[in-house]
Amino acid sequence: MTSEAVGEGHDAAAEVLRARLGRRTLVLVGMPGAGKSSVGRRLAKRLGLPFFDADDEIEKAAGMSIPEIFASRGEAEFRMGERRVVARLLQNGPAVVATGGGAFMNEETRAGVKDNGLSVWLRADLPTLLRRVKKRNDRPLLTGGDAAERLAALLEAREHVYALADVTVESREVAHESVVAEVITAATRHLDGGTDAPPSDPS
Repeated sequence: MTSEAVGEGHDAAAEVLRARLGRRTLVLVGMPGAGKSSVGRRLAKRLGLPFFDADDEIEKAAGMSIPEIFASRGEAEFRMGERRVVARLLQNGPAVVATGGGAFMNEETRAGVKDNGLSVWLRADLPTLLRRVKKRNDRPLLTGGDAAERLAALLEAREHVYALADVTVESREVAHESVVAEVITAATRHLDGGTDAPPSDPS
């Protein structure tokens, strides 16, 4: 399912964040295996907002799976489509959007998120990421060669950019609802003028 809107399960903390967001979209960023989709769906339910998985929306727009896009069109064309899809989703706020692992690497996308959303980096360590991605075989950038080495290289290349997100929350082996609660608390604190402001974007 590419989008969900659930009006139940509201609570005081969720209502506060929903009010603080206004028309902004909560955008989850991070590595493959960080739990963006799983956390995002539960977060959207808590907030009573629509949920969109950017990868699902890309596949729907292209009429093919992401591995098929990579194979037939290449990564560059995939990234162009990804940028367009995320830009469109940012206009649908308030909502919760889970992005693909590489989406936040694009400067134009980061600027769009800054203007129209609140970015949350779900940060997970390498062993956690590797344990999770081994359960799936639909990650084009992790196919071929040693998955651990490829994942480690991706993490090293990307984590300094993920660190530009407005909020960072640790994704670890706890109940997803615990991570959701931490996202709500951290995002609210940031919007209330807390100390979670990211460093300047070097690009």
